[in-house]
Amino acid sequence: MHEITDFMTRDHRSCDGCLVAVEAAVEGGAWERAGTEFARFRDAMLNHFSVEESVLFPRFEERTGMYRGPTQVMRGEHVQMRQLLAAAETALAERDADDYMGNAETLLIMMQQHNVKEENVLYPMCDQHLADQLENLLPELRAQIDEHLTSPSR
Repeated sequence: MHEITDFMTRDHRSCDGCLVAVEAAVEGGAWERAGTEFARFRDAMLNHFSVEESVLFPRFEERTGMYRGPTQVMRGEHVQMRQLLAAAETALAERDADDYMGNAETLLIMMQQHNVKEENVLYPMCDQHLADQLENLLPELRAQIDEHLTSPSR
């Protein structure tokens, strides 16, 4: 059973797709569209972090007693990615394609490394340790992710 892994990985891919849309708009000089796509990407990323930090990680920590393990590392990386999101957003607002692309490239590399750790280590650990909570946990994760996808800002 890899239900948590599968669900959260799909959300990673959704966020990745949003970033690709921003890059295409910036490369084409479509600044208005880039701003709209970036807002979608930023909101998707922040929502993903929020779902992990408010729902998934606390359940995992409570079940395993691991408060200084993988979830602490992931939270630290979330902080770094939030900073990169803010820097990219500033560059985009200033229509500085080079600065935006530099920040976006750094963010992409960090996202890829982060996602590998979650998808290959943390999420499978969640699947293992939270298997008896899936009936309630998956609908809660799904509701928070889906709520974001259907919110008016999207």
